[in-house]
Amino acid sequence: MFARLQNDSNHVKLPKGYTVFSPGDACSSFLVVLLGSVKVVQYSASGREIVLYRIGPGESCLLTTSCLIANTDYTVSAITESDAEAIALPARAFHAAMDASAAMRQFVFRNYSRRMADFITLIRELAFDTLDRRLSQRLLEQADARDVLHTTHQALAAELGSTREVVSRRLKEFEQAGWIRLRRGKIELNDKLALARNLGRAGDA
Repeated sequence: MFARLQNDSNHVKLPKGYTVFSPGDACSSFLVVLLGSVKVVQYSASGREIVLYRIGPGESCLLTTSCLIANTDYTVSAITESDAEAIALPARAFHAAMDASAAMRQFVFRNYSRRMADFITLIRELAFDTLDRRLSQRLLEQADARDVLHTTHQALAAELGSTREVVSRRLKEFEQAGWIRLRRGKIELNDKLALARNLGRAGDA
């Protein structure tokens, strides 16, 4: 299907840190990421960032689909986390493909439903899970094979919908408990079992 789409689309290369769209931008094309990663984020009035979801190779953006179908402007931002490549299908060609191709409709709505499920999970976590639990889960999920997580406190805060100060305080508590070891630009997991147990504990967010 991508091969057929490329006949009517543009192949774009985006550098790391590039703003793909911002609130108020018109939705002029349907993007499918080929290489790299794009994060979709919401900013508060104070500038605090929360990552809503990520778009990886072979995936499209939930809100782009929504904006194209409803003919509305963007209300969030999308920023590349690495050098990325994508195909950009103009809005008119997108609508034509949706009318003519069952494969296109299946691809679009399959991606849409997956992203919506992720979005609902995020809302549930923010509403009902404690910060301690969400932080423990994020550390376990994102650590590499050597049990090391390469990230910053600010990036974790954005993932968790919190502030850097609060996340740093929680991480320091985890370190004092012997669960992790904090290093510049990375976090080493010392006790994965304790972090896993923490997933089932209640605590103040």
